[in-house]
Amino acid sequence: MAIFDIFTKKRESGGRSIHHTTTGQMNVPKEAFPAAGTAGWDAIVAEFERIYPGQRHPKFFKAPLRWINGGKDPFDGILVYDGGDYWHFVGLGLSELYGKVTSNPQVSGWGVEYTFKLKKGQYEDEEAELKNVCEILQSRARDTMNIGEVYQPYQYVYTGQTSGIDFAQSSNLTGFISVPDASVNGINTPNGEVQFIEFVGVTTTELSTMSSPEKVQEVYALLGTDITDYGREAVV
Repeated sequence: MAIFDIFTKKRESGGRSIHHTTTGQMNVPKEAFPAAGTAGWDAIVAEFERIYPGQRHPKFFKAPLRWINGGKDPFDGILVYDGGDYWHFVGLGLSELYGKVTSNPQVSGWGVEYTFKLKKGQYEDEEAELKNVCEILQSRARDTMNIGEVYQPYQYVYTGQTSGIDFAQSSNLTGFISVPDASVNGINTPNGEVQFIEFVGVTTTELSTMSSPEKVQEVYALLGTDITDYGREAVV
């Protein structure tokens, strides 16, 4: 099922609205976002440090202006962990990162954060590719904020574009499917539960075969991986 299959992705030159910073002496630069407590943020970082032990200073892309302050990026920031042959991105901002605000004690904010895995490669400009993925995740988060629904597992996403989703727009991949991020456990934070939904790039041909969650799962099984590879061919 595609609840967002008519969205047109806004290209912004590889996401130049996202600024890259380093994390200094802290696990993540929480001091950039003054708020009462960082319990939700800490819980997400702890889960990713479980997966990637020793990576206490992942790459971090900070939104120039928080959504709550009138900015256009729902994620306050995006962390990028080194998975060996891929980069693992996680957005921070659809759940309650700081103090509890919503009335449901069982669920933290929207109850999700979005993720993405990008295969490493001989990119002409790797930094631009990383920023571009950040813009992809921010775009999916804007869908949630603007429409008021979260992506569920095994949905498909038409972006409305014919060019590739990569920075150079040369890939065969033009849209996405959403799947549970198998690398990450759902977590219970002091602000409620958070699940992790991952986006995987797919081709227009693959999208054309999808009409239900079952069809999405069929294509996902043929892919055999949740790592987005800009250089691959269609599997159907």
